[in-house]
Amino acid sequence: MRPLIDFNSGWLFEGTDSVRLPHTAVELPFSYFDEKAYQRVFTYEKRFAADPAWQGREVSVVFDGAMANAVVSLNGEEIAAHKDGYTPFEARLTGKLLDGENVLSVTIDGSENPEIPPFGGQIDYLTYAGLYREAWLRVTAPVFVSNAKIETPDALADSKSVRARIDLVNPQDLPLFGTLVATLLDTEGKTIATTNAAITGSTLELSFDGLSGIALWDISNPVLYTLALTLDTAAGQDQATFRFGFRTAEFTTEGFKLNGKALKLRGLNRHQSFPYVGYALGKSAQERDAEILKRELKLNMVRTSHYPQSHYFLDRCDELGLLVFEEIPGWQHIGGESWKDESVENVRRMITRDWNHPSIVIWGVRVNESHDDHDFYVRTNALARELDPTRATGGVRYITDSEMLEDVYTMNDFILGQEEWGGNRPRTPLRPQREVTGLDRVVPYMITEYGGHMYPTKSWDQEQRQAEHVLRHLEVLNAAYGDPQIAGCIGWCAFDYNTHKDFGSGDRICHHGVMDMFREPKFAAFAYTSQCDTSDEVILKPVTFWARGERNIGGVLPLIILTNCDEVELRYGNNPPKRFKPDREAFPHLPHAPVVIKREHLTDEELGLWGMSWEDATITGFIDGKPAKSVDFVSDPVAHALEVVPDTVELGAEGDTTRVMVRALDQSGRALPFFPEPVSISVSGAAERIGPGLVPLRAGSTGFWLRSTGAGPITVTVTSERLGRAEAILSAS
Repeated sequence: MRPLIDFNSGWLFEGTDSVRLPHTAVELPFSYFDEKAYQRVFTYEKRFAADPAWQGREVSVVFDGAMANAVVSLNGEEIAAHKDGYTPFEARLTGKLLDGENVLSVTIDGSENPEIPPFGGQIDYLTYAGLYREAWLRVTAPVFVSNAKIETPDALADSKSVRARIDLVNPQDLPLFGTLVATLLDTEGKTIATTNAAITGSTLELSFDGLSGIALWDISNPVLYTLALTLDTAAGQDQATFRFGFRTAEFTTEGFKLNGKALKLRGLNRHQSFPYVGYALGKSAQERDAEILKRELKLNMVRTSHYPQSHYFLDRCDELGLLVFEEIPGWQHIGGESWKDESVENVRRMITRDWNHPSIVIWGVRVNESHDDHDFYVRTNALARELDPTRATGGVRYITDSEMLEDVYTMNDFILGQEEWGGNRPRTPLRPQREVTGLDRVVPYMITEYGGHMYPTKSWDQEQRQAEHVLRHLEVLNAAYGDPQIAGCIGWCAFDYNTHKDFGSGDRICHHGVMDMFREPKFAAFAYTSQCDTSDEVILKPVTFWARGERNIGGVLPLIILTNCDEVELRYGNNPPKRFKPDREAFPHLPHAPVVIKREHLTDEELGLWGMSWEDATITGFIDGKPAKSVDFVSDPVAHALEVVPDTVELGAEGDTTRVMVRALDQSGRALPFFPEPVSISVSGAAERIGPGLVPLRAGSTGFWLRSTGAGPITVTVTSERLGRAEAILSAS
């Protein structure tokens, strides 16, 4: 879209504190807090002078998101209200600005208002109050472009086309005539084609035909194009840009197809929350999460559980080639008629904000895990299909035999682990489709959650539990890959997250992620990472802390090694090395089955009995008979060094953020999983620390975020009583 003026600095919070957006109303501890702390009303105020250059222009403040039930006033007069905590809204200032100082105030209500989705029941996540996304000042001509819906109807043809519907806004009801010029730009900004249309109303239809040399948007080559618009009317000129991609996405009874080619979807769910500040981290953190999902976890899909997420996150998914399942707010509960009306509007706001993202391939138009409600879900599906007939609809449920009004039957299948509750069913990763749907036919079908609460696992849990955690993710992935009727599976979940007292471990955390809240991987993360091709990255991750007495009875067997190598070699002490192949018998369908070394594969001397000396080991992965990667384990790990690693050493202007990880390492450079001692964190220079300055290490690590306060150098100093000091030098520009 058009350039917007940064309107994030200089807000007065609760009449006392000067803050910059994004902002959380209450900064929470990491765990064991009262989530009611933010469930009240808060006020923000910004004083600013109207620019004389705004005379004769349309002026609005655009809020990317506010939690929740926001009311905006200018100079004491209410000018806008917005209930939805997850989509943008605007407050029109035109005609109301005073010469000299103006006062803009925003009141937000952090209470769980039962009249607003997702509230009314219990929800397994937190909805942190605040102006937690950015705010912008938009200054345009009196007639301007508000939105564009771009479609590529014949993306797979040699000669391609673009169809675009352009929506204009004319709030002053001026005579509407003039010209719209549309230019199609490639990834380098070069002009591909140009067309124009006479303005005859507030909606215009444009088309480009006979386009050649166009690259498809794909997960391995996410090529983006831009539609640039110049609007000329008697009221002045307006310009706007919209990114999009050429691609097809189809859910069929034989799985998912991207650009006509079968693709098994492999994903995880993502909550947009972070330690301490909840939702209130901006562009850099949102983009970094997308990068972690795509580049570190090697996923091809993410579900935005359970609400629309930052446009920065979605933009980065577009750029990286990470597919997205986006859904409306909610968790199990369906409210009364006014609640349903608001939920239908959630569908409208989500789709009209995000319909040009090529990464989004399915709309979630059903409240997560809710029961059937025929009339309500007829409405949400009908609206989605009216607004965007190019994408499928889905509706995530956990109940079987649910009415299918959507295009794709999307199911949270938590059958794995239910054998522990009794019954005659053996350990089962996923149920057959028709057992779940109760239908007499096969339909497009996708698994949208598994794992999670069925086997919560902390990053510092005993190795044996973590190995079982890994197996559960592997077994579902294997089952999904082996069933052509399943489009793919999206596990619960990517990152641990804060939650209400009614869920999680009593500490206000759901330890359901394959990564912790700081995005530090647990072993289960590598169940996903190891499925990538070796041309992307060679993965070799033994599921062990390498200690004689960590597991029940002792030892490290069976030892799971998550890898995409052809075979693995184990060297233990002075014993001759032994090689092992991936376990294709147990995991026949995975792109890359793990190696599983069992007791029967080794003699007692080759891995040592209880009471024998524990020895060093080296595990090496081989590809085409050649060593590709090695991992060393020391038998006598001691606390050796402190590591401080920022995601980047170059921060942007005021308000930019970056994550910094702190790890205690042994003499071989491996994190010490049971080193719980505290570290103190101090920051000097052009940044501030988000979170406390004295924290314990969990599973040998902790993290925090820096937020730039201006331009200049930044020094981070981390001190451990036992390991001394470590520094990281950064800068902000």
